Amino acid sequence: MDSFNAGAPRHNSGTPAQRRRLLELCWQHECDIDPMILRARQLRHQGAWPQAVCLEQELLPLF
Repeated sequence: MDSFNAGAPRHNSGTPAQRRRLLELCWQHECDIDPMILRARQLRHQGAWPQAVCLEQELLPLF
């Protein structure tokens, strides 16, 4: 296990709804992530794939 995940609990069980809720709770704590990245994640979660891809293209480096 790498140092990034060393303290992270493993949650392999539970229903899909429980796992989704856990993921949403984790996202709330990711305040250091760029809001545009979080928005792209939210769009994907909502099934808005074309909008998410478009937003991700805006986040790509220009060089």
